[in-house]
Amino acid sequence: MVWMALTSAAGAETLAATVEQWGLLGSWAVDCAARPDRDKGAVLTYEIRNDGRVMYRRNFGDARDENEVVSATVDAEGMINVMVYFPSLRQTREFGLLLSKQGSLRAIYNRSERGEYTIRDGKYVATGAPTPPQQRCD
Repeated sequence: MVWMALTSAAGAETLAATVEQWGLLGSWAVDCAARPDRDKGAVLTYEIRNDGRVMYRRNFGDARDENEVVSATVDAEGMINVMVYFPSLRQTREFGLLLSKQGSLRAIYNRSERGEYTIRDGKYVATGAPTPPQQRCD
């Protein structure tokens, strides 16, 4: 039992360090001055709680949720691969994010645990439109 608790704490510390060092923490939106809106852009926030857990909050204006980041790794190209558990959806989703040299954040992929993509190669699967860059709001 003690080993499991220590392993869990070490994993949380590594996860928190990864998202912090990569630069993911904070709030992000396509337009920080605009009110959050499901169709025009949500405000997405990544934070480390006092207990060390990394949380992902979404504000759509008319709805909000909070979900736990369960893993984050950075690949050789500098993309952070984040896995988030969504209790309301009863699923884990994985998404890849890149930071531009100007500091904007862009989603490169977003897929379900079954491999179903909503974003692939930086484009929305449904429309083929490129994902917009998000700016840090805080």
